[in-house]
Amino acid sequence: MTTQTTRLTVAQALVRFLAAQYTERDGQRQRLIGATWGIFGHGNVAGLGQALVEYADVMPYHQGRNEQAMVHAAVGYARQSGRLSTHAVTTSIGPGATNLVTGAALATINHLPVLLLPGDTFATRPADPVLQQLEVPYAGDISVNDTLRPVSRYFDRVTRPEALIPAAFQAMRVLADPVDTGAVTLALPQDVQAEAYDWPEEFFAERTWRVRRPAPDQAELADAVRVIREARRPLIVAGGGVHHARAEEALAELADATGIPVASTQAGKGSLRYDHPQDVGAIGHTGTATANELARTADLVIGVGTRYTDFTTASGTLFAADGVRFLNLNIAPYDGHKLSGLPLIADARAGLEELAEALELHGHRVADAYVAEYGEDKQRWEHRVDACYEAEEPDTRPTQAQVLGLLDEIVDESDILINAAGSLPGDLHKLWRTRSRDQYHLEYGYSCMGYEIPAAIGVRMAAPGRPVWALVGDGTYLMMPTEIVTAVQENVPIKMLLVQNHGYASIGGLSESVGGERFGTAYRHRNPDDGTFTGAPLPVDLAANAASLGMRVLRAKTIRDLRAALAEARAADTPTCVYVETETADTVSGPPPAQAWWDVPVAETATRVSAVKAREEYDRHVSTRRRHL
Repeated sequence: MTTQTTRLTVAQALVRFLAAQYTERDGQRQRLIGATWGIFGHGNVAGLGQALVEYADVMPYHQGRNEQAMVHAAVGYARQSGRLSTHAVTTSIGPGATNLVTGAALATINHLPVLLLPGDTFATRPADPVLQQLEVPYAGDISVNDTLRPVSRYFDRVTRPEALIPAAFQAMRVLADPVDTGAVTLALPQDVQAEAYDWPEEFFAERTWRVRRPAPDQAELADAVRVIREARRPLIVAGGGVHHARAEEALAELADATGIPVASTQAGKGSLRYDHPQDVGAIGHTGTATANELARTADLVIGVGTRYTDFTTASGTLFAADGVRFLNLNIAPYDGHKLSGLPLIADARAGLEELAEALELHGHRVADAYVAEYGEDKQRWEHRVDACYEAEEPDTRPTQAQVLGLLDEIVDESDILINAAGSLPGDLHKLWRTRSRDQYHLEYGYSCMGYEIPAAIGVRMAAPGRPVWALVGDGTYLMMPTEIVTAVQENVPIKMLLVQNHGYASIGGLSESVGGERFGTAYRHRNPDDGTFTGAPLPVDLAANAASLGMRVLRAKTIRDLRAALAEARAADTPTCVYVETETADTVSGPPPAQAWWDVPVAETATRVSAVKAREEYDRHVSTRRRHL
């Protein structure tokens, strides 16, 4: 039997292949690779660039301004799409490829799929070195793309046309795998991209990659039910896996039936609505007093889809009860065994549903006194949130907490908020009242400054018609404002709330607490007396910068102005920025202080009083460390 073939370049074949890949979960089918982002140079313009022109009818293309930002946009799209669809990103060789590394790390750490297609140096080496090539004297097969290996869940260098076939299938397998997913890199030498080959037609047939929902092992489930029934003060910690599995309803039903309170990580916030009786808010260093006190006294911590990062677990000091145990419902065995916990390896929704059914058979519910205790604590915390949001002086400049309060007034469950770094994540985690499962979009696995604007573009592409807000501090804005141009070019009507506080407010506060005296964290002129950055604030105009990139800008000087500007921006159908100046970086933002300790080592010896006192405080906290064995 003769195999039918089609003669195409490697790049053309790859684009056609990607356009025919689909995922399916719970009977819903969608494109796995919805579009391709690209910035072109000599390493990809004649290969993938030409192929994207050739097949523009089946593969949409988006023009980016920064390679890292293109990855962020793809990741935002993937998260909003429930990890069932993502984008590809192509770059040239050299700096275009290395600019992908930060975005790739973010994707992999957060278990979010993205396909990276960097150009590479010649496979046949007619030009050696080619422009932008890294020469490695001890190895001829290394290029700058090898920097992507440790931050990729799958990496391959396609040095011959026929090698694309197995590499492409492996790439799709990893992208669609809920355990292994993350950044996937196919490095494409520039000569191989343009080389023709006779491809079997079967390579271009539509393929559906089913995203599985593995059920729990029955023996593990029985152990889980037993330890839950034995617990007097259980606490659920909801992580990002709840959202990835679309397990919010299953979690709510379990919490309703058992009365077990639910605290949330940054990635898991919104797993329950803020007003659900069992929702006790954020946990960890940026958590609420309610959730953290429950964590300190819990005898069983039930982690659902969480990686237990140190912000969440407060560096091994938060879960302090004698004999505290951990039950970890997670689709990834690596995370399911953390903290010496009892593993329940399963899809979050499948696991929660089976847990709820088994516990219902036993009529299990926590004591009424426990429910009353955390319910009263939750009410007290809500009063603290009200106090932070209160804005009774309309003609004054708002605090950062009041900014969030004013935004809280105008949004509904359709709005999506995006943030990643600075002081805003802490304020949002403690204070924000999440109304829907996907309203709260915080990237805190990598806490990457510059994520917000491009991610907002990706989210809006995945959720057309919904108001999408990029909450951006001045430090983050200066890292990566480039994709404003992309939003304007494609008329993606994101709303950017740009908060100017003249420096790195979050790291400034941390610096002060560890004896660093806020050194190098404020955006100010040098003081002529001592050379430190303690002079007047820099005369930068970020609003004017955003306007120069094509964005509509609304300036707000007072609480009254801000309330009107936010409402106007929400109604806008073009990219719109609301610019507001709050307090400077050397003052507090208003919300209650950290409710749990974060382990950041302090200088063991120092002459400055601030560092000596900080070390004394550090030693006091270190004594409470524990390993859960």
